[in-house]
Amino acid sequence: MPTFAIACGGTGGHLFPGVAVARACIRRGHGVLLFVSRKQVDRDILAANPDLPAVALSATGWTGLNSRTPAFFLNLWRSLAEARAALRQHRVAAVLGMGGFTCAPPLLQARRLGLPAFLHESNAIPGKVTRWFGPRLNKVLLGLPDCAQHLPGAHTAVTGTPVRESLIRLDPAAARSAFSLDPQRFTVAVMGGSQGAVGLNEMMLRAAADLADLGPQLQVIHLAGPTDKGLMGANYQRAGIKAEVLPFCHEMEKVYSAADLVVARSGASSGAELAHYGLPSILVPYPQAAEDHQTRNAEVFVRAGAARLVPQKRDDGAPLARAIRDLFHDASARQTMGQAARAIAPSDATERIVQELEHAAA
Repeated sequence: MPTFAIACGGTGGHLFPGVAVARACIRRGHGVLLFVSRKQVDRDILAANPDLPAVALSATGWTGLNSRTPAFFLNLWRSLAEARAALRQHRVAAVLGMGGFTCAPPLLQARRLGLPAFLHESNAIPGKVTRWFGPRLNKVLLGLPDCAQHLPGAHTAVTGTPVRESLIRLDPAAARSAFSLDPQRFTVAVMGGSQGAVGLNEMMLRAAADLADLGPQLQVIHLAGPTDKGLMGANYQRAGIKAEVLPFCHEMEKVYSAADLVVARSGASSGAELAHYGLPSILVPYPQAAEDHQTRNAEVFVRAGAARLVPQKRDDGAPLARAIRDLFHDASARQTMGQAARAIAPSDATERIVQELEHAAA
């Protein structure tokens, strides 16, 4: 059976889907090789998956012309050599890039060695790597169909975005009890993401006061990041809202299973997970995201009727509070939004991607 290389390092948003594809390849009898970065997030995720062969490339992200530019090109040159050696050693049959700086060297060397090469783009608009590589690859695999219009010179296929195998559906009451919350109370999950927690925290800080009258009926699971846990906990207590505030959570299946409504950023992985669970959401795009791609992602969910979009305004929590209040009182709307979320992208993304690799290697 063939061996497939998956370049997926640099962020959890690239790594988790890459690991999901790798697991599906193994289930179907294939060999796998991961290309990752040397960042701590990669080491942490690989530590939880010790059976997956991986090569940590020297590549680093482009930060513009500055004092780090010579090191960037040196690391790129080293990564090209590292990727070429690994592709030959493992006799790789096809290469898949999951986006980000780590996938560039393996994809370049795949083309030089005449290997089939694919790139997965999970956002509604393609990033720089996808725009440059897309027309040069066998196919670009899309998480959202809207992205195709931005890649006129590339062969594309809509596969959806893989989600972690651990994201299974649990009993909602049991999931809430795991957080020491009321098993029957309406539950909002608030997730700011690794980069954008602070801005969303500030909005919820102000929104909580406007939701105080719902305190006896409402509870919150809030992933606040490492710096704001104490502040947010005290704020919910002051508003009379029962809450479990955590810096982060490694068991996201419990968070999603407990939630009636999610307030989140609109990164591609978050969107795929909301669709996977069929959850209604209020999306607050991270305004500093490259090319404002989080707003484009959110607009896909809004057009489908799966989400409400609330722009970030750190000093004004009223729009967010109104959106939460409206959906709290409208169970029918929440049900319709959840069904719409589930229909946004294919539910068998991982299998579709592996089938593309298998077809190319046949």
